Amino acid sequence: MDGTDRTGDDDLFARLKAYEGRPATLAGTGKDPVNLPMIRHWCEALGDTNPAYTGPGAIAPPTMLQAWTMGGLAGHTTRTPAYDELLGLLDEAGCTSVVATDCEQEYLRPLRPGDEITFDTVIESVSARKTTKLGTGYFVTTRTRIHAGGELAGTHRFRILKYAPARRKKAPDDTRPRPVVNRDNAGFWEGVQRHELLIQRCADCRTLRFPWLPGCEACGGLDWDTVRAAGEGTVHSYVVMHHPPFPAFDPPYAVGLIELAEGVRIVSNVVGVPYDKVRIGMPVRLEFRRYDDELVLPVFRGELS
Repeated sequence: MDGTDRTGDDDLFARLKAYEGRPATLAGTGKDPVNLPMIRHWCEALGDTNPAYTGPGAIAPPTMLQAWTMGGLAGHTTRTPAYDELLGLLDEAGCTSVVATDCEQEYLRPLRPGDEITFDTVIESVSARKTTKLGTGYFVTTRTRIHAGGELAGTHRFRILKYAPARRKKAPDDTRPRPVVNRDNAGFWEGVQRHELLIQRCADCRTLRFPWLPGCEACGGLDWDTVRAAGEGTVHSYVVMHHPPFPAFDPPYAVGLIELAEGVRIVSNVVGVPYDKVRIGMPVRLEFRRYDDELVLPVFRGELS
């Protein structure tokens, strides 16, 4: 963001602000009670082996808070028209694109298998018009209060940007998209430039984690150092990309979820073997591939048996 632009939008802004405090969902109910199968799927997908999430006294991972409120493809019948009306006003104003920007969660008590979930959502705030690199638009924040057995269990604040896309200079057709580098992952990309694949390690409990995060998922510690990956791994899962055909890429190609020898997983291209020969369990070896004068990316070379 590089500033606020208030010119010419006073009327629209007043109409948008009128939606603050209006409910987006009333008396919503979770599609399913908190349950062990969903907890297991979540933990397997994230590689989370915390023993608190298994066994007779299991609790749900706190970060699953929003998962218990999701309506799936069918949605929720308790959703009010207010939120759609608000987004419709922004569409009419030319803010037809949307991107989720961030969320905040507060955990007040653990959720346990069998808990029946209810929730309500309110439109908390609409920002003044903002100019960002993506374009000009408005940040819309909703706040959901989640109850279990009538007791407040947590809150989930979710923020989106509804914007009119900025006009961009056309990039050369062969320019590969750049990774998003921020203060939390800058050290990783600095390592890649040196042809090192660095894994974060918690300074307190010594748990390895990837992708890079500001705090430890296992113990909450904020201090960390790094371990250099040896470079050996296996294909844990993969997809073959056929569409859309971006100019900088040459489909079809394989994208793998690689399990490193150190126990963490990374998403990257599988190279060196035909895309239709990639298999789960295939051994791979880390390489660094330079795409232009600036961009170096880690890839993994498959080994056919």
